[in-house]
Amino acid sequence: MRLYNTLTHAEDTFAPAVDNTVRMYTCGLTVYARGHIGNFRTFVCVDVLRRTLKHLLGYRMLHVMNFTDVDDRTIAGAQKAGMDLRAYTDQYIATFLEDARALGLEEVEEMPRATDEVNLRAMADLVGALDKSGHTYRSDGSVYFKISSLPDYGRLARLDHEGMKPGARVDSDNYAKEDARDFVLWKAAKDGEPAWDIVDPPGRPGWHLECSAMALRLLGGPPIDIHAGGIDLIFPHHENEIAQSEAATGKPFSRFWVHVEYLLVDDRKMSKSLGNTYTIPDVVARGYRPSAVRYLLLSAHYRKQLNFTWASLTQAEESLTRLTDFLARVDAVTRQGSHPEIAERVDEGRKAFAEAMQDDLNTAAALGAIFELVRALNSAIDAGEIGAGDVPAVRDAFDRFDRVLGVLSLRRAEDEQPPVPVEEVERLIEERHAVRRRRDFATADQIRNDLAARGVLLEDSAAGTRWKRK
Repeated sequence: MRLYNTLTHAEDTFAPAVDNTVRMYTCGLTVYARGHIGNFRTFVCVDVLRRTLKHLLGYRMLHVMNFTDVDDRTIAGAQKAGMDLRAYTDQYIATFLEDARALGLEEVEEMPRATDEVNLRAMADLVGALDKSGHTYRSDGSVYFKISSLPDYGRLARLDHEGMKPGARVDSDNYAKEDARDFVLWKAAKDGEPAWDIVDPPGRPGWHLECSAMALRLLGGPPIDIHAGGIDLIFPHHENEIAQSEAATGKPFSRFWVHVEYLLVDDRKMSKSLGNTYTIPDVVARGYRPSAVRYLLLSAHYRKQLNFTWASLTQAEESLTRLTDFLARVDAVTRQGSHPEIAERVDEGRKAFAEAMQDDLNTAAALGAIFELVRALNSAIDAGEIGAGDVPAVRDAFDRFDRVLGVLSLRRAEDEQPPVPVEEVERLIEERHAVRRRRDFATADQIRNDLAARGVLLEDSAAGTRWKRK
């Protein structure tokens, strides 16, 4: 597989370094608010990367995605809400997990919290190692990383060394993208803020320290195979992770760095002031389904900006409906026999899909290969050139596609929980059949229309009536 590596600014051939196991770390959500669809673009794209490595290439996965539950924003949010920090962040971890399930994200192997005691101990050990190697200093009760002590600081973000400000300190977890200064590893204790005495002086970890410690602890030491996150994390967060990890261990931190581009909304950056930071419940309230959101978020190459509009979400819904309708046509094939040319065309589609996904996770090309196959097979069905013996190979191919993309299985799971109970839908279908046999078409139409108003569509064919969510 070829994968773009931010560190080398090139597509490099990827394979895990040890034991056929990919050791991957994803910077997860800072849990001071519910995650929005911009956050989930990163998480969906990383999920597709995980699924490609696991299901297409057959690698084992050891994947860590953290929760940042102590930083400037979580502390400020808890104080404003008058809540204990743990209780405050618990609620946003719960909503993240709810949204992750709604979007079909595979469960990763580890989901640590920064404030777990074992992780805080790992952070203290990392500070201790940096102390011993001469990369730190203390000032006003805080511990800082001295960027002048690391000559290659800034290589991930391609920083200009002349513009760096060694000796000038920055305490905030978030700061100007071009403002390279000594950064805080351990923050001095303040009244009303959580603090731990495992580092001298007592205090709390800085944001950058947390991810390094959790990645190194849970992934077995450096170098890990892949570190992933949003493009906004390249600097300062990932640059500082590299600095503190490599200064402490003397080894490269991560072999590959993978970054997902921004999600725009109506061609503008998401902003609370603009009112365009939509969450999954916001989207569902507008009548859309999470499976359509997932489809849209993975439909463009992860290294290209994606513009979210309600029209684009409608188009995603239409594309997904086209796929499910096609598979329903395949399942309805009753003509006997099989055709070598169908098997050959399916193999071509599978090969094109695999090549696209191994070409730096080119999901747009992979979807193109799927729809080329759909067009060819729909034409074969129309011409009576596909038989029941061809159906298993077609179904198997689409199951393999979906193990990577995860949209069809998500749509099926949604369909199993329609807005109207399944038993009621099936009873009304039978009732509609009965009134149609009596030629009471007005009542039959009323049943159909009532279900449609409640979010369930009925489709009649020679094989009978099937229902689907609207």
